[in-house]
Amino acid sequence: MTATDGASAQAQPVWQRELQRLRADQQQVRAGGGPKAQQRQHDKNRLTARERIARLTDPGTPFDELMTFAGYGMYEDVGGCPSGGTVAGIGTIGGRPWMIVANDATVKAGAFFPITAKKVIRAQTIALENHLPVVYLVDSAGVYLPMQDEIFPDQDDFGRVFYLNARMSARGIPQIAAIMGNCVAGGAYLPVMCDTLIMTEGSGLYLAGPALVKAAIGQVVESEELGGASMHASIAGTVDYKEKDDEAAIARIRALADLYAQGDPAPFARRRKETRPAPERDLTELVGFDGSKTYDVRDLITSIVDGGEFNEFKPEYGETLVCGFARMGGYPVAFVANQRTVIKKKLKSGGEPGLRTRIEVGGVIYGDSADKAARFILDANQAGVPLVFLSDVTGFMVGRDSEQEGIIRRGAKLVNAVSNSVVPKITIITGGSFGAGNYAMNGKAYGPRFIFAWPSAKYAVMSGNAAAKTLLDIQLAALKRAGHDPDDEELQRLYDEVKSKYDTELDPRYAAARLWVDEIIEPQDTRERLIRALEACAQNPKQEEFRVGVFQV
Repeated sequence: MTATDGASAQAQPVWQRELQRLRADQQQVRAGGGPKAQQRQHDKNRLTARERIARLTDPGTPFDELMTFAGYGMYEDVGGCPSGGTVAGIGTIGGRPWMIVANDATVKAGAFFPITAKKVIRAQTIALENHLPVVYLVDSAGVYLPMQDEIFPDQDDFGRVFYLNARMSARGIPQIAAIMGNCVAGGAYLPVMCDTLIMTEGSGLYLAGPALVKAAIGQVVESEELGGASMHASIAGTVDYKEKDDEAAIARIRALADLYAQGDPAPFARRRKETRPAPERDLTELVGFDGSKTYDVRDLITSIVDGGEFNEFKPEYGETLVCGFARMGGYPVAFVANQRTVIKKKLKSGGEPGLRTRIEVGGVIYGDSADKAARFILDANQAGVPLVFLSDVTGFMVGRDSEQEGIIRRGAKLVNAVSNSVVPKITIITGGSFGAGNYAMNGKAYGPRFIFAWPSAKYAVMSGNAAAKTLLDIQLAALKRAGHDPDDEELQRLYDEVKSKYDTELDPRYAAARLWVDEIIEPQDTRERLIRALEACAQNPKQEEFRVGVFQV
């Protein structure tokens, strides 16, 4: 057995343990409010959010859940908010991908926490960008009032949900809402602003419930008379279809969805060819969990693309970034990926005989690799081919030589190209996503249509050890200014505290909880998840004109 084989064998138990941990965490989150809350839902003759989705989607098709870990570890002082109290993702209805957003009434009666609003807004944004039709399964008590100041007023708070309702409707993106429980206060606008509104018997739709009406105007009125399905169907005329129960409402949604016209595909999708299988390979054998193992990212690319065929762009130049074209699921794609091998770089002779060399570290973006990737992104946009970023980046190279080579100017060129790209962009964070490298590799701020992370992803300004030492130095300086000089034991304790906190923040669950990534996925699911993401992107036939503005040279 070679040394490499031995390292792979040692790495496997780490991956197995971490994948088991991920699955256990997902199972816990997906339990929502727990068995008792689920039983209360069943006692009302209602299904849970995930049960509704399972019946709504085509049998045997996957439901690609998004933002599963929304709110993870947050709001613990009020009992938490598993999965943000909402289930969202892309499922197939009538052979076509739909965005599905379902309130989870087992979590605080489906009330909106701050993260709930942000999750629904992100789901709507994905639908808007990809022209995905939307189904809302509404069962919510409205805003979680103790946190109303964090939910209500800002640009990306609760009101943005209705704004996006209106924007999608104006663009001809179908929206169907089914009220299958409570629909109260400001939340009542969401279903009413959809194209089609379905409501089940026993549900309630009102701006103010019976108790609030009595408190506000002294009127005593029963829930059914105030906002029941029969009233809205026969008197107010708000409801388009009144249904007996959840099963009937779901059947109605499926029947309507099957009638909707199908738009033209995106330009890149018109060049789709027959799917060819990728070479079978365990990606956890290739990529180490902790980032210490070197690997050739070309092996990762050829393991997930059709037929293992990859047309690499400028393979001998700017080697710490690997760029090139391939197909996935028959779709053309353009890859920008961080190389993780150690590279012996040839340099200009500078008047000396022969060539000089230097060692370049994998995961670091150097000036020539920034130049290459910027040029390649222009080529991908010229060709109208979606971009897939495989991000395992430490950051841009620093130091005297790098600064004199113009790393800031060349890095700005790459960031400009990423920012102004108009083809669909999808990011997979496989390892580190540190500092400005996150920006160059199409981090959340740069408008990816989808951004996924492996369990091995680490998401921060800098790596854990470097950050811990920097933060410790800041703390020490403050202590010394205050006249306190800590001994070695206290120094170690301070370092351990800082490192522990930072390591928690590096975990991809921390990022996923705050919606910095759309979902944590297992490595072996990467190919299929990417293909279905491309299928979602293919629903939008429009592509803006590509312009980069002032471009650094």
